[in-house]
Amino acid sequence: MKPLRPSPNQSLLGAAMALRRSTIREGRPFPLGATWDGLGVNFALFSAHATRVELCIFDDAGENEIERFDLPEYTDEVWHGYLPTARPGTVYGYRVHGPYEPDAGHRFNSNKLLIDPYAKQLVGQLQWAPELFGYQLDHPDKDKSFDGRDSAPYMLKCRVIDPAFTWGTSRKPETSWARTIIYEMHVKGFTQRHPLIPEADRGTFAGLSHPAIPAYLRSLGVTSVELLPIHSFVDDSYLVDKGLRNYWGYNSIGFFAPETRYLRTDGASEFKTMINQFHTHGLEVILDVVYNHTAEGNELGPTLSFKGIDNASYYRLLPDQRRYYINDTGTGNTVNLSHPRVLQMVADSLRYWATEMRVDGFRFDLATILAREPYGFDEGGGFLDACRQDPVLSGVKLIAEPWDIGPGGYQVGQFPPGWAEWNDKFRDTVRSYWKGDAGLLPDLAKRISGSGDLFNKRGRKPWASINFVTAHDGFNLNDLVSYNDKHNEANGEDNRDGHSNNHSWNHGVEGPTDDPAIVELRERQKRNLLATVLLSHGTPMLLAGDEFGHTQNGNNNAYAQDNDINWPNWLGIPPRGRALREFTRRLIATRKAFPILYRSRFLVGSRNEELDVTDVTWLTPAATEMTTEQWQDGNARCFGMLLDGRAQESGIQRRGSDATLLLVFNAHHDVVPFTLPEVAEGRHWVALIDTAQPEAPPATHSFGHVYDVTGRSLCAFALEGAATGDLRQGVGSILDVTERPLE
Repeated sequence: MKPLRPSPNQSLLGAAMALRRSTIREGRPFPLGATWDGLGVNFALFSAHATRVELCIFDDAGENEIERFDLPEYTDEVWHGYLPTARPGTVYGYRVHGPYEPDAGHRFNSNKLLIDPYAKQLVGQLQWAPELFGYQLDHPDKDKSFDGRDSAPYMLKCRVIDPAFTWGTSRKPETSWARTIIYEMHVKGFTQRHPLIPEADRGTFAGLSHPAIPAYLRSLGVTSVELLPIHSFVDDSYLVDKGLRNYWGYNSIGFFAPETRYLRTDGASEFKTMINQFHTHGLEVILDVVYNHTAEGNELGPTLSFKGIDNASYYRLLPDQRRYYINDTGTGNTVNLSHPRVLQMVADSLRYWATEMRVDGFRFDLATILAREPYGFDEGGGFLDACRQDPVLSGVKLIAEPWDIGPGGYQVGQFPPGWAEWNDKFRDTVRSYWKGDAGLLPDLAKRISGSGDLFNKRGRKPWASINFVTAHDGFNLNDLVSYNDKHNEANGEDNRDGHSNNHSWNHGVEGPTDDPAIVELRERQKRNLLATVLLSHGTPMLLAGDEFGHTQNGNNNAYAQDNDINWPNWLGIPPRGRALREFTRRLIATRKAFPILYRSRFLVGSRNEELDVTDVTWLTPAATEMTTEQWQDGNARCFGMLLDGRAQESGIQRRGSDATLLLVFNAHHDVVPFTLPEVAEGRHWVALIDTAQPEAPPATHSFGHVYDVTGRSLCAFALEGAATGDLRQGVGSILDVTERPLE
């Protein structure tokens, strides 16, 4: 696509603008952004240090600037004006005047067209060119120089929207945290190769709206999808130069506008249609959001929006060298959430997506940054306090990625009540345990019981721990058991990128193999990892494609791979992949059948004296209670977790909440005979899950029976009762689904 060129009539703009300026009125300083009221559009832009703001109107395609107006009023650091001739569909941008003084933190350059931070829809594609930069790229003083060329031909533009939409009768599912099962997925990747999706809709919100998608997710049993970033973002120039794209989308430039590459037709309405479809099927939608940095990079980055509107307000700058940015994100800049107007923008964005777009929650990338004040991480900082007291945000799901690269950046377990957190300790411990590492039994016991050492305080619940072994970042499940080392050559960085410490194991061969013994062991290890996630206390999270063995060919940092590396091949799923998917369904059904697996209290050894039972007992293979010495035995790799529902404190009782379960974990390489304990007179154990026999139906065993637990396998048993009676009929009786698209 050729760069857009200025209109040949632009030389006449000055005279035209002089004639038209009288048509703009003062308007109001709120709400911020471009707001259609049925008669015209109010424009409002915050800038504490600007001296003048111009509103630029473009033709429908965003190619030619046709009108320009000075915003006539300045109230409480907000520039504003009302344009009666503007309508939904009007394309616009801003030019902001002010000092260009990098050493003072100011980078105003009115030659650069800027995106409205509150724009609800963007138009066109960013085209990398020297004109996008506020300074002269070839100047010896770099960003201290000034570039006077117009950036408009290469820039994204903003479009005014009409927010009207008919939602019908669908409502937010409002799934309780305790019952939540998250499925992390990518808008484009999930549908790009899906044969039931019309080709024109693949890779878009319209594609996700196809009934086959929510029906498939319901058939798995998950309750909530977590979409990788869908806010407008930019492909990094160094990726474009290599023929790659920012596939993951962690490079935001607009916090209110859906990414244009995911749009088949109209932005807001297409996204709302997708949300409506998911809600109709009882599925929640959680957005992965990136408020910690923007696509403008450091002092050598482009001027696209915030940098040219009010650099000193929007970004954290080095106090004694304001030319430079604080880089707690590793991306060049850090958004300044300590500024009240910047905090307002983030809160307004969240409320917009939660109310106008009806999403159900948010996962915050590098959330520690959002809670960091100039003096460091503060659990009572402005952003966290704003979320906690807000009547909208306090009622949606809030998930923190509780780390960044800044000082004091690792804060797992330190977020306030109401928040859930990605638990990387669970991920690393579970991976290492099933790999066979020594001395992990005490730590594994903490992780599978809700990580109470991290979260059991201030009334927080086990659901605060988001339990996962794979996510978009790192090896996926298939590759975790197939590669010892990362293979990121396709990223063009000589395999230097991505994590090197993956706690992975190839089981004897690096990558694909036809060796039946290795294939069988890898499949069992996949089942072990999935079972550990889904049967542990806490909120389970699965990565899309893991349930049928999608591979990324050993790439553990596939952020730039907008291709088959990331796109599941729905028609190429082998028989073992389909079997793994059925096993995943069975695990989820088992979790749902036994509320003791998602109880609201931490397992702390509470005892019901009347019944002489304890909520959790840790057992040796001989069915005796673990001793301190046995916990400290670095060679021990097999133990049992006995959960007795009868020991629960008073509260809401659900069917199956008083059940008794036994989970047996065996990371030893050989069979371990495990004695099934006697826990109730006249009853039996029912084997529900055995990762070494994934298709075996539930089977009954007497107390004292010695069950041979296969090397590197996990087993789940339940005392015979109502819930186990359901499971005897087969997992299908619990799934309660009528559709299984694309098997």
